[in-house]
This record gives sequence, C-alpha cells and structure tokens, in this order.
Amino acid sequence: MTLTLLIIVMAALLIITAALLFIPWSGTHSVSRDVLNRAFYHSRLRELERENTAVREEMVAELQHNLLDDIPAHQGDAAPKPLSRWVLAPGVAALLIISLGVFWKTVNLKNVLEWQEVTRQTPELLNRVMDPNAPALTMEEMARLGLGLRTRLQDDPNNVDGWMMLGRIGMALNNATTATDAFEHAWKLAPNNIDAKLDYAEVLIRSSDENDNKLGDKLLREAVSASHTNIRALSLLAFSSFEQQRFGDAIAAWQMMLGVLPQNDKRRAIIERSIAQAQAQAQTGMDNVPLAVKITLSPEAQQGMPANGTVFITVVGEASPVPVAVKKLPVGQFPMTLNIDDSNTMMPGSSLSSLHQGWIKVHISQDGTPAVQSGDWVGQSALIKFDQAKPTEVIISSRQP
Repeated sequence: MTLTLLIIVMAALLIITAALLFIPWSGTHSVSRDVLNRAFYHSRLRELERENTAVREEMVAELQHNLLDDIPAHQGDAAPKPLSRWVLAPGVAALLIISLGVFWKTVNLKNVLEWQEVTRQTPELLNRVMDPNAPALTMEEMARLGLGLRTRLQDDPNNVDGWMMLGRIGMALNNATTATDAFEHAWKLAPNNIDAKLDYAEVLIRSSDENDNKLGDKLLREAVSASHTNIRALSLLAFSSFEQQRFGDAIAAWQMMLGVLPQNDKRRAIIERSIAQAQAQAQTGMDNVPLAVKITLSPEAQQGMPANGTVFITVVGEASPVPVAVKKLPVGQFPMTLNIDDSNTMMPGSSLSSLHQGWIKVHISQDGTPAVQSGDWVGQSALIKFDQAKPTEVIISSRQP
C-alpha cells in the first residue's frame, strides 16, 4: 500500500511539472508589441476627440508621429507563428527518464516486495508462535517474523509485549544487538514489569561489556529483593555471580532456590552440583595465591635486548626440572613486574600452590620459541620459597653462547 501511494504521488508530481512547462505556451494567439501600440493609439485618439481644446490638432499629429516611430514598416501582413508546443516534448521525455532512473536506482523493488510479503505473513507467524501445538518456526521464518514485528512497532512503539517478543526473536537468532535494544525498550516502557526486567537483565549479564554486566546484576538484585521466590531471578543472579567469580553470592542464590523448589523437582540435583562446583572454585581461589616476579636487566642486557623479542617466565620446583608453570608475553618496558598463578600451569593436576620452593627462570627469545637459542638472554633466581609476600627479582644478565 505504501509503495502504491508513493508511485501515485510521483506520477502526480510528474504530471504537474510537465503541465507547468506547457502553460506559458498554451495561448492560441500571440500578442505582439505592434498590436499593443495600435490599441494605445486608438484609445488615446478617442480621448482627444472628446476634448475641445485649441491644441487638439497638434496633439493628434504628435500621437500619429509617435505611432509611426513605434511601428516600423512590415514587408508582409502575416503575423509570426507562435512556438510549437512539440518543442517541449524532449524536455518532458528527459524529465520522465531521469525521474524513473532515480527511482529505480534508489528503490530496491525486490526488497520492497519481499518486505510487503513478510508484513502480510506476520499475523500467521505470530499465531504459530503462540500456538504450542503448531510446528516450530524455522530460522528463516523467525527472521521474517522479526522484520514484521519491527514494522508493526514503528506504528505502535508503546507495545511492551511486541518489544519483548522481538527481543526473544533476537536471542533465538543470536543477534545480541536486536535483543538488547528490544528488551531495553520494553523495560523503559514498563520498568515494573518483572518479565521485561528479567529479559533485559539476562542479555546484559551475557554481554562482554563490564558495564552491561553491572547493570544486569543490579536489575537482578532488585528483582530478587522484590520477590525472594522468583526462581528465574534467583537462577540468573546465581549465574551472573558465578561468571563474575563471586562464588559466595552464587551459592547463596542457589541455596535460596533449593528452599523454594519442591523436594521432587528434578532441578534440585543440578543446583546441588552447581553449589558443589562453586564451593570448589571458591576454595581454589583461596589457595591460588599469585607468585609475583620482578624482571630487571643488567647494563649489558639493556644494550643487546631485541626490539621484538618474547619473554618466557618458567617456574621449576626443587623436586623435578620439568616446568610447573610457564607464562609468555612480548618484550616490554623493563623493569617488568608480573604475577604467575595456577592458570599458567603446564600439566593437569599440577599447581603452584602445591610447591614449597624452587626457581624462577626467565628467557628472552629472539624468534619467539621457548627453547633457548644462541644469542638469547637468560636469567634465574636463587632457590626461593613460593609463599613469600614480596616479588621475586630475576636479573637478566647472561647471554647464551
């Protein structure tokens, strides 16, 4: 309907523009300057005849003289032909061609027709979504429904349910931008709607943006404060806390869920396993005390340091020469201070927290390989205890021959 109206308006504008070109030439008779002069002469002559003055004859003679000056002698009596209106035909044709060309280039007719078809299919797709017995929508049909909903929401921007459904479609299509924008719109329209708040909070806590995570966590805490028995709010809060390594908060939220769920609910077993995992992670975090290392260069190493080298920091226990942990980073500004923890361990089951003492070795590789090559700079600490509070200093002073 919108495209049809646009075409009608364009056609009307073209007709009006073409008419404006023809109107100045639409007269059937041309009025020349000579005709106007003659008419003025006869009008003035009648005025003088009504006057009874002594100088009337002189004024008539002067009027005749002026008329002869204004009207030169013509060789023929044929009046000049007016300009034919067909001369304007090329201009009208050019106007039509340019207008149609611009329309064709700026309007993707295929996409417009597909959009109109999607708009017609939207009610049917909505009914299928709402009907639990209807076949599930394919990804293509889901995308079509999303397009149809966006079209509807332009005409009805205050439809909270429509924005929430569009957000869920965005999540189903893995379109985080669509989901976030739609849920945010729904939440701002109805900030006290618990479903809109939880939908928006869920996309925020799954975002990679830290500010989104903080806002999502805030909304979840508000929802839990308003209702301690809301299973979805508690579940999302537990997930958010666990992802941000606030294991105590995650355990507390899951324990609240256990207090709400019936004893025969199948979700209890999953929650109990999650609690056990969070408790183990919390204990690991307490044991995983980072080992601080400070790397400095000798004067000789400062002069021979490669511009684009790689630094390998290796931790070796006193019982075995096999490295327990290795950390790799590009050459930067020295002195360099960094931390090594259990996330840098080499073998599953091994950890820095299980070592009591050992050595820290530093190798600056020229080609980025962990094996020491000729010309690489190396350094090693003395035998140290790994529970000391201050950083362990390693001086790079030797060059591999």
